[in-house]
Order: sequence, then structure tokens, then C-alpha cells
Amino acid sequence: MKRYVAIWFRHLLTDRALLRQPELSAVPFVLSAKQRGRMIVMAVSTRAEKAGIETGMVVADARAVLPELEVLDFEPDVPEKLLTALAEWMIRYSPQVAVDLPDGLLIDATGCAHLWGGETAYLKDIVSRLKTSGYDVRVGMADTIGTAWAVSRYSRAFPIIDLDAQQSALAGLPPHALRLDDQTLEKMAKLGLSQIKSFIHMPPSTLRRRFGQHTLHQIGKALGQFHETFTPVQPPEPYQERLPCVEPIRTATGIEIALKTLLETICKRLVEGGKGIRQASLKCFRVDGNIQEISIGTNAGSCSASHLFKLFEQRIAQIEPDLGIELFLLDAPVVEDLANPQEALWDVNGGNKMVTIAELLDRLASRSGTDTIHRYLPAEHHWPERALVEAPTLRDRPETSWRKEKLRPVDLLPRPERIQVSAPVPDYPPMLFRYQGVVHKIKWADGPDRIEQEWWLSDGLHRDYYSVEDDNGNRYWIFRLGHYGKERAPEWFIHGFYA
Repeated sequence: MKRYVAIWFRHLLTDRALLRQPELSAVPFVLSAKQRGRMIVMAVSTRAEKAGIETGMVVADARAVLPELEVLDFEPDVPEKLLTALAEWMIRYSPQVAVDLPDGLLIDATGCAHLWGGETAYLKDIVSRLKTSGYDVRVGMADTIGTAWAVSRYSRAFPIIDLDAQQSALAGLPPHALRLDDQTLEKMAKLGLSQIKSFIHMPPSTLRRRFGQHTLHQIGKALGQFHETFTPVQPPEPYQERLPCVEPIRTATGIEIALKTLLETICKRLVEGGKGIRQASLKCFRVDGNIQEISIGTNAGSCSASHLFKLFEQRIAQIEPDLGIELFLLDAPVVEDLANPQEALWDVNGGNKMVTIAELLDRLASRSGTDTIHRYLPAEHHWPERALVEAPTLRDRPETSWRKEKLRPVDLLPRPERIQVSAPVPDYPPMLFRYQGVVHKIKWADGPDRIEQEWWLSDGLHRDYYSVEDDNGNRYWIFRLGHYGKERAPEWFIHGFYA
């Protein structure tokens, strides 16, 4: 007998948002998207749901109900990507796992549950792991996909349905549990058919005449009378190559030859798949059972065997062959789609090419460490310390342009540091300032350049920036926070240093 498990992620997208932004756990929030000129609620957090917010509501109406509601953007491609990733992870429970959009997974669990000690332990492990990972789920298990789906979403009884007990499991559930269309559900509501047992025993001809052939098909699927399509996900084949040795390898030259052979083989596969390596490791299995491993990383996907070998070459000396290596394993756990090799990087005169710069950065990083190389892009913020963001990859492109209308210091402090100043007249630049115990007398100043905080972020005080030069010729970027007033004196800070 076939056995299926249906998993319902009750708050799939909001659970994901909480995992990415844990601070949202303290506030009610929703995800919204624009539909027909109005912002509509697409997903609701648990806190917002308890306050009466529902999917399909207009955001303006939801905010009228709950003024402190936080509204985030809904990304339409996220549900499928997220469920696919979860389905691939769930393959540990069965080789047959399918995505059930918009918020579920289906598992063909036939012959799998006994490996966990039975169906109860099987479901308990699934639910426990998913809840530990941060997802609120409900499950159902039955002979058919339709019944498992209905139980996971509408039943509050024991989620495991006995063999051939689909009809009794469905009897007390609402018609929605059969996945019927809205028009049919509306007809049933008008006729007072609030439970499946109210109509499941009607003659097929009567059901077809009143509610259409689709209703008969859905009942048949749930009872196992009709076949239901099940399309499992196909996990990507791992990029991994092995090279056993006839005789144990004990020399650096032998290791290099083995590495080159493996890289050429795996790079051919990468080229065929349009992929490039981001992370790779070489494992060397010695005859004494010890495993030696070296790893590399790249700034952009690469399928160049020669370039990847240069990165590994600097680490070969770390391998201790001892009595000899009998097996080499090259593994590329992280790959990505290859970018256009002629695409210009950072748009610097259009002359620097992605591949050339990426390979140069890889070589520099392998010598000095990955933490020594950073790339920054402009961000849409007024505060200077927030006006840039570090780019994780070379593919990232700026969403806005760098500001060039004002001269800014080369060295900017991560956070402004407080200084003591002496100013002759309010709203004038200071005559001197003390920073880290050293007094700097100012002989030249330019400003002020006022920068205010974005009103939608906070109601903070404005900053008046001055470029100043001391009597030693050193130039600094300082600012006054707020105006001189009767209640409190403004505070002064240093924010940067000019070259």
C-alpha cells in the first residue's frame, strides 16, 4: 500500500523572514504586494494573525486594525525556491519529495517509516526537525495524497490515518479539504453542506450535475479511486570526482598530477552545466586511514582548471602523505552559474574584465586571506556611515550611483567619535578641538554641509559637517549634532580624515 505524508507550512514566508531578521519576533508584521493598484497582504506573521490580520486584506485596512503593523515586501519567486530547497533537504526521509505550492510539501513515504521505528516516530522526527529549524508545520499521513493533504490542514485529530480509512477521516472535514474551486465551495455553503459527509455518499450523477466533474475527481483522488500526479524534485548531481591510485602516492609531484587530472575532469562537467566553482576541497585518503584536506574559495564562479590549480598549489605543502595516499577526492560543494566573461567589473573605463579581476583577487586572497579584500557599493542612505554596503560577490551591481558633488574624506570612521571644541560664535566652525587627548588648532575651515537623517527612519537631529585643517596641515571631517539652544549644548564629533 502507498503511504503519503503532507506537510503544511502554516507561516512559510513569515517564518523565513523571522529566520533572516530575528528582531521581527517582537512586532506583528505582514508581507505585501501590489495587485490592481492596491497593496494586498500576502503572508501574515503569528502575532499579526492573532490581532485579526488575514491574507487578502488591503494593507491600509490592516493598518487601521493594527497601527503598529510592520509591512515588508513580498517576493513572488521565494515560495517555490524555498520549498524546493526544503524538499531537497527532506530527501533524507524519502527519495520521493514533491513541492506543493504555495506552502506545502508531499512525501511518498512508502517503505520508509520502518527505518525510524514506525510511522509515529517518522512523523515526530520530521515535525521536530522542522520546528527546531524555525518553521511552524502540521502534517498528515494517509494512503492518498488528497487525504494526507486534508488531514494536515483541516483535521485536529491524530494525523496518521489507518490503511483504507480515508472516507472516515474525511467525513467530518469541511469541503475545502477536497481542494475544490471557490465557485463550488460557494454553492455548497448555500446548500448548507458544511461537512464532506453531507455529500460524499450522494450518487455520482447527482454530484456531477450539481457540482461538476471536478468535484468527483477530487473525491476520487482523496479516496484512492483516481491516480494523482506526483512529481518529485530532482536534486542536483554533486560535483565530485574520485581518483584511486594503483600505488600509494608519497610525493608532491604525484599529488600535483592527481590534482590536475581531477580538476580537468570536473571542469569539463562544469563547462557543460554552465557552472563555476566557488568553493572546492581536495581530500587525500592515506593508507593508514588518515584524511588530509585542503580547500580553496573563489570570488566568482570559475571552471578554469589552470586557475584553480594555482589556488590549490599554494596549499599542497600542507598535505602530509606519510605512508602514501591511496585515494584522491575532489569535491565542489558550492558552485554557481557562470557570468558573461566579457562583462565589465565595476565599470572602470570598461577595460577590466570579470574573469581577469576575479582570478587576480583569488590569488591575492589565497596569499593574504579572504578578510583583507573588500568591495563596497553605494547605498541609499544620507548618513555617511550607512551610505555604503559591502558586496558579497563580484556580480552585485549598485542600485544607486556614488555621490560626487561633495568632497568626502578618504578614511571614514565606522562610527563618529566625540570631540571637545571651542567655537567663538554659535553656528561657526570651532577654533580648536581636542581628540584622543591631542589639541588641534584650526587655521582653515569650510562648511557647513548639512546632512539630515531620513524622516522615515527616525526623527534624529541633523548634522552640520565642516572640513577643517589644523596648523600641522592635517585635514579632518567634523560635525555638530543639532543647534545651539537653551536646553542643551550641541555635541561635536569627528567622522573622517582627508589624505
